[in-house]
Amino acid sequence: MAASAQQAKTVEIGGVTLHLSTPDSTEQGWIGQDEILRQLSACWLVVDPRDLPLAPRLVGPPGIGKTTLAMAAAQLRKQALYINQCTADTRPEDLLVTPVLSEQGKIAYHASPLVTAMIVGGVCVLDEGNRMNEKSWASLAPLLDHRRYVESIIAGITIKAHPEFRCCVTMNEDESTYEVPDYILSRLQPQLALGFPERDDELAILKYHLPFAPSELLELTVDFLQKAHELRLDFSPRDGINILRFAIKRMAQDPDHPLGRDRAWAESILCVLGEEAADLESMAQRRRRALGGQHTPMGLGDLFFSPDDPLHPDADELDDDEEDDDDAY
Repeated sequence: MAASAQQAKTVEIGGVTLHLSTPDSTEQGWIGQDEILRQLSACWLVVDPRDLPLAPRLVGPPGIGKTTLAMAAAQLRKQALYINQCTADTRPEDLLVTPVLSEQGKIAYHASPLVTAMIVGGVCVLDEGNRMNEKSWASLAPLLDHRRYVESIIAGITIKAHPEFRCCVTMNEDESTYEVPDYILSRLQPQLALGFPERDDELAILKYHLPFAPSELLELTVDFLQKAHELRLDFSPRDGINILRFAIKRMAQDPDHPLGRDRAWAESILCVLGEEAADLESMAQRRRRALGGQHTPMGLGDLFFSPDDPLHPDADELDDDEEDDDDAY
């Protein structure tokens, strides 16, 4: 069924013809953090006829590679990839089946990327899932547990997931996101957290996306990003890519009067990240003061230990900060 449905542009379910979505064809490599890729791949394994795949949630700062990770895992499984972009305006019918008025004046039913993946046995990424409201999540509850189906009220059909169907959800944390209901979070297990890459990996990521970038600019950018990670500022590899792109374009803009490398890079920092980014140390201090002295963002240790617990992973760093404060007086 998977092969035939994937080749067809339409499929009939319960007497209703569904027009299928087109899979994502982007070629995407994964660099570094091999363990998180293995963890995601393990979630999608089935080890017994009575076993079911897991639907994990991938969490981490924006631009860190959550969607890229899911794309790479789908490529490893050699399955078609479908991406459902979630927003605050996403309705249940947007997630499942949408009625569209055809040129002939008849109603045509279009399957979402998620439902298409269910039908053909592909992989679906619900991207930025915590931007959706509870009503939309409720429509997916039976898909995310042992039932593995969805019900389209609009089309009047029940759609069962192909045995090879796999999915995951990416989540960012910012002011524009919703709180996902507990009954949904209990289905989106486990939680896989992506961290910032090590220096060599981050440099390799930048080179992968911008193989034409001058080595001096690459070094400047990766050093900047590593310093930001050290200070727990949420500047990501995506930010680095944008910094490099703009700097390179500014340098190439006027061949007769080329902008110098250092000036182009400094201007790019200001335009891409804002004036605050010109002084990372001061930026980190201001953010810590705004949060009452806490480090930002919170790390995994903050979930299990209080800030003054000697077992906290950052206990030594916190002690150093207190000593610095004492010296100031």
